[in-house]
Amino acid sequence: MNRPTTRGRWPLAALLLILALIAGACGGDDDEPTVGANAEPPATKPTFPQGTAMAALQTKGKLTVGTKFDQPLFGLKNPVTNKVEGFDVEIAKIVAQAIFGGTLAEAESKIEFVETVSANREPFIQEGKVDMVVATYTINNARKERVDFAGPYYIAGQDILVKSGDTSIKSVTDLNGKKVCSVTGSTSINNVKEKAPQSDISTSFGTYSLCVEALADGRVQAVTTDDIILLGFIADNPGKYQLVKAPFTTENYGIGMKRGDDAFRTFINDTLEKSYGNGAWKKAFEDTVGKSGQQAPQPPKVDRYTAGAAAGSSTTTTSTTVR
Repeated sequence: MNRPTTRGRWPLAALLLILALIAGACGGDDDEPTVGANAEPPATKPTFPQGTAMAALQTKGKLTVGTKFDQPLFGLKNPVTNKVEGFDVEIAKIVAQAIFGGTLAEAESKIEFVETVSANREPFIQEGKVDMVVATYTINNARKERVDFAGPYYIAGQDILVKSGDTSIKSVTDLNGKKVCSVTGSTSINNVKEKAPQSDISTSFGTYSLCVEALADGRVQAVTTDDIILLGFIADNPGKYQLVKAPFTTENYGIGMKRGDDAFRTFINDTLEKSYGNGAWKKAFEDTVGKSGQQAPQPPKVDRYTAGAAAGSSTTTTSTTVR
């Protein structure tokens, strides 16, 4: 009896399988982008009117941002990757993405970060060395006479850093009779003079990291500046320092830019408000400051002041502290 042959059946089955696999692979092209489930969708590259700062930056292909390189959680240069990391850096990336489009990683490639300390933020903006400054930069009326601000994007308060276990300082008035450090030229010092006139604030440096070193080796008993800045040093030195948690000023952090460019300022304010609504601001906070255990607060209301009303802005902090 002749058995039925299978010759020709397997090649046909194989062909049908191959065709099914090809169809399945091609079928997803029209429905889903070829990115992972958690991949960030790229932003469309926007178009801007000619003559605006945004259009000029697109043409140049680069955004120059002044930020701090020694500020844990906000702007700290990683010695391994040589990249600056922190909340201020993430805010700058959000602005860059709004200018250039693409992903945040692609936007970062368009940024040149320039180290900017407290004393040179206004000069760098005025001289055109940077397009904007994102550097724990407190908005105040005196600065509005020289530069403009978008934001605020965060609200801090001046507080005090001491060694762990030090219970002798519970408020700013307890700094009387104590050696205290802050940044050279900072009016944080003036705040302490006003509230603790018997304190010794003769020790000062160009950066807060040097103040923390002075605290570590006993040259001073306290360091004072914004609470969130001090929390960064606590996070970087587990068990060594503690925050007094008695803030005595209010500091609105803004993005500094050339005075009088209302279109650029409006654009950045719009970008900040969008980031508040779509979760980008919260993610930026959680990926940086949040690693210290701080919960993301509600983002502050943007102050859309007009240049002519700068000095009289009702929502701007009255502090003139250099941050």
